Amino acid sequence: MVEVVAALIWDDDRFLICQRPANKARALLWEFVGGKVEPGETKEQALVRECREELAITLSVGDVFMDVVHTYPDITVHLTLFHATIAQGVPQKLEHNDIQWITPSQIPAYDFCPADDAILKRIIEVYHG
Repeated sequence: MVEVVAALIWDDDRFLICQRPANKARALLWEFVGGKVEPGETKEQALVRECREELAITLSVGDVFMDVVHTYPDITVHLTLFHATIAQGVPQKLEHNDIQWITPSQIPAYDFCPADDAILKRIIEVYHG
């Protein structure tokens, strides 16, 4: 099982989503910014590093919003989604095909990675229900 971390970053009533590059697994699906935890890293350290590499931002990592285990045909991931805020920088598309700020009511308009389904349902319940 692969440990993966991601960030739930809010700007008022909108949160940040990123579209995967066309040349990677689950191409062009939407996801939360993040990535794999490397050996020797804490989950929080991994999230800060990934956001610096992918969006050129420095994060302040908060509490865990939720975690899920999802099995894809090629990989099983344990995804931990943290509340986070941008401490420094403005998100830039360094690796992603696109980035968007959306409200919970806009979630159905985007095709997300299947591992995010339960998380998205909870966001709708907590922030939109």
